Amino acid sequence: MKGKSRHLLRATVLAAALLGGTAAAATHPWMNPAQSPDARAAALESQLTQGEKLQLVHSLFGEPSPDKGLPKPAGALGSAGYVPGIPRLGVPALQESDAGLGVANPLEVRPGDGATSLPAGLAVAASWDPAIAYAGGAMIGGEAHAKGFNVLLAGGIDLEREPRNGRNFEYAGEDPLLAGTMVGAAIRGIQSRHVLSTIKHYALNDQETARTTVDVRIGEQAARESDLLAFELAIEHGHPGAVMCSYNKVNGDWACENDVLLNRVLKGDWKYPGFVMSDWGAVHSAAKAANAGLDQESAGDAFDAQVYFDAPLKAALASGEVKQARLDDMVHRILRSMFAAGLFDHPAAKAPIDVAASMAVARRAEEAGAVLLRNQHDLLPLARPASIAVIGAHADKGVLAGGGSSLVLPRGGNAVPGLKPTSWPGPVVYDPSAPLAAIRALAGKARVDFASGDDVAAAAALAAKAQVAVVFARQWAAESVDAADLALPDRQDALVEAVAKANPHTVVVLETNSPVAMPWLDRVDAVLAAWYPGSAGGEAIADLLFGKVDPSGRLPITWPRDRAQLPRPVLEGAGAPAGAPPPASVDYGIEGADVGYRWFQRQGLQPLFPFGYGLSYTRFEQGAAKVALHDGLPQVSVAVRNVGKRAGADVVQVYAQVPGSTVRRLAGFAKVALEPGESRTVQVALEPRLLSDFDVAKQRWVLHGGDYALYVGRSATDLAAPVHVRLPARD
Repeated sequence: MKGKSRHLLRATVLAAALLGGTAAAATHPWMNPAQSPDARAAALESQLTQGEKLQLVHSLFGEPSPDKGLPKPAGALGSAGYVPGIPRLGVPALQESDAGLGVANPLEVRPGDGATSLPAGLAVAASWDPAIAYAGGAMIGGEAHAKGFNVLLAGGIDLEREPRNGRNFEYAGEDPLLAGTMVGAAIRGIQSRHVLSTIKHYALNDQETARTTVDVRIGEQAARESDLLAFELAIEHGHPGAVMCSYNKVNGDWACENDVLLNRVLKGDWKYPGFVMSDWGAVHSAAKAANAGLDQESAGDAFDAQVYFDAPLKAALASGEVKQARLDDMVHRILRSMFAAGLFDHPAAKAPIDVAASMAVARRAEEAGAVLLRNQHDLLPLARPASIAVIGAHADKGVLAGGGSSLVLPRGGNAVPGLKPTSWPGPVVYDPSAPLAAIRALAGKARVDFASGDDVAAAAALAAKAQVAVVFARQWAAESVDAADLALPDRQDALVEAVAKANPHTVVVLETNSPVAMPWLDRVDAVLAAWYPGSAGGEAIADLLFGKVDPSGRLPITWPRDRAQLPRPVLEGAGAPAGAPPPASVDYGIEGADVGYRWFQRQGLQPLFPFGYGLSYTRFEQGAAKVALHDGLPQVSVAVRNVGKRAGADVVQVYAQVPGSTVRRLAGFAKVALEPGESRTVQVALEPRLLSDFDVAKQRWVLHGGDYALYVGRSATDLAAPVHVRLPARD
C-alpha cells in the first residue's frame, strides 16, 4: 500500500506539473519545452530588465563570509554560490555546490546528513569505462537535485603534468583522450538528472603552487594537442552547461580574461554555446574580462577585489567600453544552459535519497578503478588465510578523502576527527567505511587483528604472528597545496619495510592522491592502488582483496621511479616556507604536448609502472589486430579471450604513431568483460585528432597522410608489433 500511494502521489504531481506547464507556456512562451533552448532563451531574454540581466551575470557566495561581514544570502541553501531567481518570469535561482566527487554542501550537513562520495577522479578514470563515469555522475546529479542544488561545479579535467599536484585526485589523468572521454561521460550523467554541470579549470591549471598568480607558458600547438584537447573532447561528449575558467595566467593573460582561450578557441573554434563562469577569486577586471568572453563572475562579493560584474560593468556599459550586445550574449548563454539542462522544466527540490543505491554506485566505481600493481606468488586473492594482520592508516575506522572544496562530508560524520590540518584546506576526513570490518566480514573464521602502525615494532610483531599482513599506507593531499616530493609522509616507508621483513606475505594498499615512491616494492608480495576510495571504499577494498571482484583498473597516469624522471624534477615553490616569493611562471614547453607516457617515450625513460598498466586475477589473450577504413579513418578490431579460470575485464588500448613522430599516442580504447573461456571481438574506432596535428597557421587539425603505425596492447609499453595503414591527407 505504501508503494502504491507513493506512485499515485508521483503521478498526481506530474499531471499537475504538466497542466501548470501548459498554462505557463501560454503566458510565458519560454516555458514551452517543445522549443529549442536557444529559442526559449531568446524569448525570455527579451523580457528582462537591465537590472535583471546584471543580476544573472554574477553570483553571490552561498555561505556566510564573516571576514567580509557577509551573512548567508537570503534564499541560498548554503554552499559555493547563489544567483537569486526572477520570480515574475519564472526564472529559478541557481544553487551551486562544489562537486568534484560528490555533493559538497557544508552548511546543510546535520547529524546523519551528508552525501555520497565517489572514489577519486583518478579511480574513476582508472576504470577505463565510460559507463562507470556516467553512473557516478548520475548518482551525484541525483543527490544534488534531491538536496535542492541545480548547478554542480564538477568536471575536473586538468591533465596530470605534475604528479605532486595536490588536486590530482579530482582529475582524470594525463591523457587527453582518456580524460576527455571519462569526464565527458560523467558530465552527461550529472546533466541527465537535470542539474547543470561545469567543466573545469579552463585551462592549464595543472599545479596548485602559486595557482592564483603563476603564468603558464606553452605554445599553441602543444596546448591544443594536450590540455585543450582534453577539454574539447569532454565538451563534445558531455555538453556541460558552463566552463569554469581558472586562476592562473596563460601566456601572459589571466585565464578568465584571455581572449584566445575564451573567444577564439572555446566560443569560436569549438562553437561552445554555454557560458563561462569564473573560479572563485579569478576575476581581475570588468570590461576586459567581459569582452574576452567571461559571462559570469562567481562569488565576487567574497573572493574578488570587488564585484566587477556589478557597478564596474554598469559603468563600462554606460561608456560603451562593453557593448549592450555583449551583455545580452552573456545572459543568453546562461539562460540557454539553464533550459538545456532542464532547470526550468524539472526544478530541483528536497526529496528522499536512496542511500543504498548511491553507495552501490560508489562501491562499484572503486572496485572498477582500483589498480593491482603487484601480485607476486599470486598472494591475491586471499584464499581464507588462518590469520591476517591489518596495519595502519586508520583502517579500523575508515578510508581517507582528499581535502579542499571537493571534500564531501560523509553521512555519519568524520570517522577520524581532529587530525591536522583542521582548517583550510582541511579538515582531514575519513569516510566511515572501515576496511578492517569489511575484511573481517569476508575472512570467515580467520583471526584478524589490527595495529595502528604508530609503533613500528609492535606492528612488525603483529605481522610476524599472522599468515598474511595487509598494510594500509596513506598520503593526504588537498587543493591549494602541492607536495614537494613523491615520498609517503610520517615514516610510513619504515613501517612497510618492518612489516615486510617480519612477514614475507605482505600486501600494501595505497590510499594516495597520485603516484608515490615505493622503495620497499621488491620486498612486498602485492600492492593495490586504491586511490581515495570513497564512501564505500572499505567494502570495495575487501571485495578486491578476497576476489569477490576482479581488479580491472588500469593506470590513467605514468608511475615514475623518482622525481628525476619528471620534466621538472623540482617543483618550484612547493614546500617553500611561508612568505617565500612564489614562482612567476612555469614552462610547460619542456614537454609540450608530450605529457606523461609520451614524455617517457620521448626521453627513453622506463617508469616504475606505465600508463595503462594493471594486473588481474585471470589472464587474457589478445589476437592479431585487424584494421579497416571507415569514411577514410581506421577502425581496429581485436579478438580478446579470457584464458584464465575467473571472470574479469581487459582493456584494449590502441596507440598511433603518426608519420614523422617518434612518440605513440593513445588513439582509442575499449573495455571488455569476459567469463572464463569466453572470447569476443572488440571494435575500436580511433579519434581522428589523435591521428592528426594541430596546424597553427591553418588554425585546424590536419591529418598529414602517409604510413601510420598502430600498436595494440595492455599498456603504453606492453604492445604487440605494429599494424601499418596508409591514410590520405585530409583536414
